[in-house]
Amino acid sequence: MGKIIEINGPIVTVELPNVRTGEQVKVGKLGLVGEVIARDGERAVVQVYETTESLCPGEQAEPLGYPLSVELGPGLLGQIFDGVQRPLTTIFQQSGDHIARGLEVKPLDRDKQWRFEPAEQPELGQPIAAGSVLGTVQETASIQHRILVPPDVTGELIDRVPAGDYTLEQIIARVRDHDGHIHALKLYHRWPVRSPRPYQHRDHASVPLITGQRILDTFFPLVKGGKAAVPGPFGAGKTVVQQQIARWSNADIVIYVGCGERGNELVDILETFPELIDPNTGRSLMERTLLVANTSNMPVVAREASVYIGVTLAEYFRDQGYDVVMVADSTSRWAEALREVAGRLGQMPVEEGYPAYLASRLSAFYERAGRVRTLSGASGSVTLIGAVSPPGGDFSEPVTSHTKEIVQTFWALSKELADSRHYPSVDWNDSFSGYVATASGWWDKNVGPGWKEKRAEALGLLAQADELSRIVNLVGPEALSPVQRWTLEGSVLIKDAVLQQSALDPIDSYSSPEKQYVLLDLILSIYHQGLDLLSLGVPVQELLVLPILGRARRIKGVYASDRVDELRAFGTEIHQAFDGLRAEYGKSQRVVS
Repeated sequence: MGKIIEINGPIVTVELPNVRTGEQVKVGKLGLVGEVIARDGERAVVQVYETTESLCPGEQAEPLGYPLSVELGPGLLGQIFDGVQRPLTTIFQQSGDHIARGLEVKPLDRDKQWRFEPAEQPELGQPIAAGSVLGTVQETASIQHRILVPPDVTGELIDRVPAGDYTLEQIIARVRDHDGHIHALKLYHRWPVRSPRPYQHRDHASVPLITGQRILDTFFPLVKGGKAAVPGPFGAGKTVVQQQIARWSNADIVIYVGCGERGNELVDILETFPELIDPNTGRSLMERTLLVANTSNMPVVAREASVYIGVTLAEYFRDQGYDVVMVADSTSRWAEALREVAGRLGQMPVEEGYPAYLASRLSAFYERAGRVRTLSGASGSVTLIGAVSPPGGDFSEPVTSHTKEIVQTFWALSKELADSRHYPSVDWNDSFSGYVATASGWWDKNVGPGWKEKRAEALGLLAQADELSRIVNLVGPEALSPVQRWTLEGSVLIKDAVLQQSALDPIDSYSSPEKQYVLLDLILSIYHQGLDLLSLGVPVQELLVLPILGRARRIKGVYASDRVDELRAFGTEIHQAFDGLRAEYGKSQRVVS
């Protein structure tokens, strides 16, 4: 037992001679919980996860003997936790709208019974490895929870309960390690959040994460186990993009971490997510989702911890063999928490006041993404998507620039596109993906040939159109040649018919890979046929007034993803429209001759 020496906001100096760095500590009469981040002789520097108002020097401090950890077991899915894994629903029941300080709530329900079905292997008396599956619990109708041997336990299985209903605190198995110690295993275990969970080895990520959003999947793909960032200023639509990814992506588990965002935005997400329907099962999306909510008015240190809570939960489900997507909104607010704590510790500020270790902390966080072979031999992945909120939309600021160097997919949101009602407002000039070559094999095999070439042609057309638009702004459209005017029209078709996608459209909110491929192919077909007619001397004005162009812009909202064959048949109407013009022009040429 020790005592408080000094208080500096969330940073408290305590006298605890034997406490270890990283260990959790309770301070004050209220028992506020914090984490030791530095040592100086017999004194320890503690960052407290709650506000330290009314705390006084001389009050007691007590080490807890373990680092900041999460409870991992049945009951996680469907929950809404705060930044240190306290269930907000339970907290509301106990303290109302305002979280009482020092409130200690177990993350998982200790009274609920779960139906445990033991695995057939290994049998009693046989060796059992760390990470092995002891049995299963049907946590939700959508997800089967695999009960794992903790990663730090290995030995001989000497006892295991039969199938039945058990609470989290009941012992379900015993393992004797190589030193003869007996480990009693339960349906849950704890794991320190700042230590990545171990695995056998990394696998090459080769399967795209399909989000159903054409600008993401077709133009800037992300693979399962990849790293992505969504930077954008206020009002650019980051929250909607993240919700679309959470709702429609082909991941097994979705973890959303609201890190330091505005309370009203996070409340909107907390109210919206439980109402969303999982398109794969027709049931509530929350059956395979969990939320970590830490708003900007909550203690800053808990904000710093929240991303580690989220990624550790993601790794736990990865170890069960699931593909997990974690969305962190936003890493900018997390970095601001690092900056505040570093300032109170007197550490030297560098870029815009951020600590010198900002880049290494970001790298360490994103490095926990990946597709791996788990300790049990299964294959699982963690895909990390970090939202970034650069002040004033300045992508050169430190958090955005460092993140851009780390991630391999960069979905840059544009305020100008958002203001023009172009959603998703992903800027095709500032965005990039390093997974195009990897994804192309999957697209060619599972969807259609030539995906990579079609994508490159469309992006090239958009780039040409941007250059031509600057000329038009200076001297007007009359300065352009017919081919250049048709190039502008082709880029507009791509923007309207392919890139724009309303999250509120019941037909087009989700676009399957097949629909994405066919839409892009149809638009490029229109562009190519127009070029052919221009080469025959058809005036560009006649092409621009073709009714088929207007239909092509609207066709995405006519045929849903389960009607791709009908969408593909629209190509016949395109050919007929251009053939009619070709025949009419050829006839007039013969009359003249």
